[in-house]
Amino acid sequence: MEAFFVSAVAITVGEIGDKTQLLALLLAARYKKPAPIILGILIATLLNHALAAWLGQLVAAHLDGQLLRYLLAASFLAIAAWTLKPDEMEGDGINESRYGVFLLTCFTFFLAEIGDKTQLATVALAAKYNDLAMVVAGTTLGMLIADVPAVFLGKIAAPSFPFKYVRWCAAALFAVLGLLVLSGVELKFI
Repeated sequence: MEAFFVSAVAITVGEIGDKTQLLALLLAARYKKPAPIILGILIATLLNHALAAWLGQLVAAHLDGQLLRYLLAASFLAIAAWTLKPDEMEGDGINESRYGVFLLTCFTFFLAEIGDKTQLATVALAAKYNDLAMVVAGTTLGMLIADVPAVFLGKIAAPSFPFKYVRWCAAALFAVLGLLVLSGVELKFI
């Protein structure tokens, strides 16, 4: 349960102001079709984060415990620093293809998540926790908690939302995770 809870919280906070959340805002403002956008986000995130979690567990299985701990701590601290840099969408060149909004969302979200801080956090969380299903479920829920409101709010809330403060909170959360891993402290949730 700890893997699920920590994964959900870390990704929810880390996703605020992220490029995929901005992509959700953009798609919602352009197409005004929330159901296929939300379903596309869900499917793309499940696939992307399942691959990321699998990679994290693969890495964890092949590294010495001490080395893995240092790499995980460094990963979380690097993600904390990366979180402080605001994401921006480059242009709005997203056109609805002949395949529809659902497939467009699946494709663009999957690609946008490759190498993104939330995907790398998923790799690190899966390496830390030996529960692939709970990590994927938690990170996917975290993405949905952050992105579904963006789909419904579109451009209305974006200009006044305090992304700067949320980025600082997310950076602090990832830094705390890094320091906890480095110190060997385990969080226990019932």
